[in-house]
Amino acid sequence: MEYQVIWFVLWGLLWAVYFMTDGFDLGVGILLPVLGGDDDERRVMLHTVGPVWDGNEVWLVTAGGATFAAFPGVYALLFSTLYTPLLLVLFALIVRGVGFEFRGKGTTESWKQRWDTAISISSTLIAFLFGVTFGNLFVGLPIDANGYRGGLVGLLNLYGLLTGILFLLLFAVHGALWLAWKTDGKLAVRAAEFAGKAWAALTVFLFLFLLYTASATGLDRNFVVFPILLGFPLAALAALAAIRFFLGRGRFLWAFLASCAAVLMTVSTGIAGLFPNLIPSRLDPAYSATLFNASSSPYTLKIMTVVVMVFVPMVIAYQIWVYRVFRHKVNASELAKDEDGY
Repeated sequence: MEYQVIWFVLWGLLWAVYFMTDGFDLGVGILLPVLGGDDDERRVMLHTVGPVWDGNEVWLVTAGGATFAAFPGVYALLFSTLYTPLLLVLFALIVRGVGFEFRGKGTTESWKQRWDTAISISSTLIAFLFGVTFGNLFVGLPIDANGYRGGLVGLLNLYGLLTGILFLLLFAVHGALWLAWKTDGKLAVRAAEFAGKAWAALTVFLFLFLLYTASATGLDRNFVVFPILLGFPLAALAALAAIRFFLGRGRFLWAFLASCAAVLMTVSTGIAGLFPNLIPSRLDPAYSATLFNASSSPYTLKIMTVVVMVFVPMVIAYQIWVYRVFRHKVNASELAKDEDGY
């Protein structure tokens, strides 16, 4: 039981870290047609995430691998019940990666605009579909003795769609703050202005979303039984307030770091509410996939714990090094000397 609980925490943490890291470069992709006034500005936007976007997706591979190895029953159920949205996420990830690589291979404006559109649409789909997926996990799936009783249309329920919108708003703010910090000139000004407006929309939406969550899901039960867990939503709200505080003072790096905390704590709030479920059944709790009935053997979990203790710090150290090396701002004059890339 001890290792099962540890791996539930690690499972939730890996997904939260993925959304925190990949969330801002998804946000940049979403905002590409919104903030990129011309080709130079769009190139700058893409170059801000160029050195890190694929490294950020290491956390997606890690989270998916951890789900498969630690909770194989959950992995099987996810890819059978949520097959269509997860397959669309996979296709969107492929198109987005191809877009990053192919955009700079042509010289015509139409070529670049087509790939800009592909990057923006795929980034939007990834964010929205992950929101729909986790929204359905939070509200529960129609599972009984015969398995999953819903279909694709059933996944597009109100709570799932609202969670998708929440993810879009979170990542849009996240990406705009990244751009405000990593760029300068008019682009940085527009990014900061957009972040302020989107922050207001996100704050109102998140408050209403939390109220609806309390009535539409069973996530609030854990917070009543274990009041210490209220630290997650309170930390998320404090991080949102910190975004506004630092943004108003032009301290964009600190505003971005506060946004990192907001994404991390928002996702952690949902994960904490799920415990001990990973895929709850909204028809009968007896058919829920939990950390107790869907986990690997204790020996497997023990070996995985050792592997994580060795390799995850290496990944973290590498990513810290990459972010440090590429910490400088990106501008059009610098890119004018670079004929390769985006």
